[in-house]
Amino acid sequence: MQPSILSLTSPSALPNFFLNTTKYPFPIQTEFPKTSSRPFSLSIQCPALSVAIDASPATSKILSKPSAAEVCRTIMELSSTGTLSAISLQDGWPLGIGARFVVDAHGTPALCLNEPGKLFVPAGSSSFNVQLQQSGSRTRQCTLLGNLEKPKDGFLLKKLCTRWEKKFGEEVDEGLLYVIKVDRILQLEDFKEDTVWITSLDYLNAEPDPLRNCAEKIVYEMDTKHTEDVLRVCHVYLDTQFQVTDAKLIWLDRLGFDLYLYSLEGTFTARVPFPREVSDEKGVKSSLNSMFHLAWEVEKGYVVPDFERVKLVKKISR
Repeated sequence: MQPSILSLTSPSALPNFFLNTTKYPFPIQTEFPKTSSRPFSLSIQCPALSVAIDASPATSKILSKPSAAEVCRTIMELSSTGTLSAISLQDGWPLGIGARFVVDAHGTPALCLNEPGKLFVPAGSSSFNVQLQQSGSRTRQCTLLGNLEKPKDGFLLKKLCTRWEKKFGEEVDEGLLYVIKVDRILQLEDFKEDTVWITSLDYLNAEPDPLRNCAEKIVYEMDTKHTEDVLRVCHVYLDTQFQVTDAKLIWLDRLGFDLYLYSLEGTFTARVPFPREVSDEKGVKSSLNSMFHLAWEVEKGYVVPDFERVKLVKKISR
C-alpha cells in the first residue's frame, strides 16, 4: 500500500518533518523491501523544506569529510578577494596588498594588479592568502605559494576575462591580469588551528564542493527555523561527556556538516556525517529531513539507533 501524505495533528508535540501514522495498523517502513532494488521516497511538505526521504540503503563506506585540497578549492571558488604578499622592490621587506581575483577551471587564481613590477621583485616568490568566514563563527583560509606571472595562453586569458565579468559584473583589462603558478598550499581550518600542507597536484586535481553555492543559505535556514531539530541531532548522533545546551550549524558539504556545541563546560566543535553522500540542495535537505525524523523517533523511544555515534568532539574555548 502506498502511504499518503498526512497533515500534522499536533505541531507542538511533533517535529516539522514527522508523518502521523495513527491511521495505519502497521508502522510505515523506513527502508525499501530487499526483494526490490528500486528505492522509494515519501514526499514531505513542511513550512521550511519540501523534500523527499530517500529510503535506499546507505553506502557501506562513508567518508567523514572532504580533503584539505577540496576545502581549498571551495574557499577559492567562493571568495573574491585575498592578500598578495611578496618581497618589496624598494627595501626588501615583505609587502602585502589586497586584490580581487577569479579562478580558472583548475583553481589557479587570476589577480587584477596595476603594474606589480613597481612594487615587488620581478619573478620573485609570492603568496596569496584567501579567507572565508562561515556562519560568522569560523574563518577557514588557504595560502597559495608560487610565482606571479602573466598568462601566456590567449585562450585562457579570454576565459579568465569572461569569468571576471560574470563574477564582478564588469569588464577587466587583459593587461592587468596575472596568475599565480601554484607550488604548494597551506590550509588552516580556523584561527589557532593546526595547518596542513597540500601539494599543487592534489590541489589542481581536487574538485570544489558541489554544495558550495547553497551551503550558507541552508545553514542559515537550519539555525533560524530548526534550532530544536539541530539540538536533537546533537543529543542523538553525538556521544558527548557533557550536556549540550545549544548548538549551531557552521557549514555543510557533500559528506556532512560541522557544528558548534555550547555547554557549561565551554564551546566544542564536532562533525556529523550524512547517511550517504549528497550532490545538490535537494539531496542535502532530504538527508537533514531524514536525520531530524530519526532523531525524534530515538528521543521518544520509538526506535533504537543502529548507527555508531560520533565521539570526536573538540573543545575550542571556555
